[in-house]
Amino acid sequence: MSNEFIKLFELIIAASLINNFVFTRFLGLCIFFGVSKRMETAVGMSITFTSVMMISAALSWLVFTHVMVPLDITFLKIIVFIGIVAGFVQATDTIMRKVARVLYYKLGIYLALISTNCIILAVPLINAGERYTFFESLAFAFGSGIGFSLALIIMASIREKLELADVPEPFKGVPIAFIVTGLIALAFTGFSGLIRI
Repeated sequence: MSNEFIKLFELIIAASLINNFVFTRFLGLCIFFGVSKRMETAVGMSITFTSVMMISAALSWLVFTHVMVPLDITFLKIIVFIGIVAGFVQATDTIMRKVARVLYYKLGIYLALISTNCIILAVPLINAGERYTFFESLAFAFGSGIGFSLALIIMASIREKLELADVPEPFKGVPIAFIVTGLIALAFTGFSGLIRI
């Protein structure tokens, strides 16, 4: 195996398990709690989120490397990356409204919130800060998307089971969701130190 392939594999594992944005960095919790009530919406959001993250990371890398660095305007990266993400999310919103109406209405406001999600913005910023190559940027974005998807699907499966459980009244709804998230985050700390990047 080549060193480049190993580096890409390590980036994917590190972004999805070790440095999971939801469970270790506690980013993206708005969408995480809002969409993880049902498995169907969690899977739909996972696919949408990962796709948006990878394409926006690729576009951001191209703009950063071939436009912003040569023009020495890297100080504008937050504004430019927000514009790229917002434009792409708007396109996704329009396409999903035409192609997958049922999923579009199930995701509701959370689809529009992807554009303001801190994970979607964090990935291009980390890519730019670490000076990742194009393929490393894609690997990091893919790993981050897989990590977010994993978090959503784990949480959705637990929350669906909790609806049938005898949860004390004060803990029903969001309080038990926070408790479960904390316990899962604790479990994810077991991955720390697995790979050093």
